[in-house]
Amino acid sequence: MIRIATTNGVVKQPKAKNVLGGKLATCSTTPMTGFFRDGCCNTGPEDVGSHTVCVVMTAEFLAFSKAAGNDLSTPNLQWGFPGLQPGDRWCLCAPRWQEALDAGAAPKVVLAATHEGALAFCELEDLKAHAVDG
Repeated sequence: MIRIATTNGVVKQPKAKNVLGGKLATCSTTPMTGFFRDGCCNTGPEDVGSHTVCVVMTAEFLAFSKAAGNDLSTPNLQWGFPGLQPGDRWCLCAPRWQEALDAGAAPKVVLAATHEGALAFCELEDLKAHAVDG
């Protein structure tokens, strides 16, 4: 549960941590990602999909996701979505990453930019095995 502290009546969000216990790094600002479109894989109660895993897109994963009903490669300008290409970083739903892992199509992970909330759905060792960073 995320606790929000107040100081002099000002609400402060707790510092987000990554899966390694450090400060959550930016995933991508080009394209702009994150549930809150802040470039980070931040999460909160309203993020029912848990957009917490920072991934590096691959052609294999994009094809897998499209076949599973979530086309991430086609632009949707109505929603300001540019469409993703291999090499793009994106905050992916943790359950979708786990589904892709189980199907042998998981994209690489940026651990420093993956929110600790992903651990509710994914094992740290699996994330580490697919990491592009330390």
